[in-house]
This record gives sequence, structure tokens and C-alpha cells, in this order.
Amino acid sequence: MVTRRTPLPGVGTQYDIATRDGRHISVVAHEDGRRFISFYDPKDPDACQGTVPLDAEEAERLASVLMRQNADPVLPGDELGLDLVTERIPIEPDSPYRSRPLGDTRARTRTGVSIVAVLRRTGAHPSPSPDYRLEAGDTLLVVGTREGVDDLADIIAGG
Repeated sequence: MVTRRTPLPGVGTQYDIATRDGRHISVVAHEDGRRFISFYDPKDPDACQGTVPLDAEEAERLASVLMRQNADPVLPGDELGLDLVTERIPIEPDSPYRSRPLGDTRARTRTGVSIVAVLRRTGAHPSPSPDYRLEAGDTLLVVGTREGVDDLADIIAGG
């Protein structure tokens, strides 16, 4: 099996996968989270047989299904009867919480939202403590109600 990664400046990244049986699959991962999966004729790798566009949520669901072993895919809160969403909230350079401890956000107290991890270029930091210092470029992985997550995004942005 062969995988090739091609940067697409201003768009995202294209991943080309040639399977062991000679099939060709291409995934274009857009910077905004959208994905396009394309399938090619094994006899003519330049002839696209079909494309499936996926929004960010659909792409995450498909990735979850493909990655899980011997288990059902994780369902979003609304399919479990819970009114929960999981989202990523970026810490922008102009965020009032840049260079401040996570506890200063008072996220759970103000919105009911839990910050379950901080994603940083150097790796993921699960279950960060209140004294974990946020940096511009970090991304908060949060779980809560739609309203709470939207409120927290506004707070982090300085609104």
C-alpha cells in the first residue's frame, strides 16, 4: 500500500492512497475541515469514478468509524439522547486568554462547558489543570451544550 501527501497551498493537503489490490483513493483535506474523497479506475489512475464531498462533522464521523476497532463509532450527544457537542475552539493571537492560565476562563462556571484537552503543535494535553498556561495557536477541545460551547467561543475570542 502506498500513500502520497501533496500540500495544496491555500487549500489544504491531498492524500493519495494506492491499495494493495491496485485501487486508487484520493482525499483532499481542506483547511476549513471539509474533505473530498475521490475514487479512481485502477486501469486508468487519471479517470475519476466519483467524488464524495464531506463537511467537517461528516469527515470526523467517517474517521471515527474507520479508526475504531471492534466497537461502534462514537455517536454525537444528540444521537445518544444527550444535548452535547464536541468542538475545537482556537486561541487566537488577540484572545484575552493568550498567555494566561486556563482557570482564568472560568469556562465550566460561566458556560457549563468542559475543556477536555488543549491541542498544541507539540502535542495534545488531556485534562489540563487550571494553571495550564494558554498560548496563541492552541486549540481547546471542549464538550458541552451547543449554547454553552458558542458562549465559550465568544468568551475566548474576547466577546
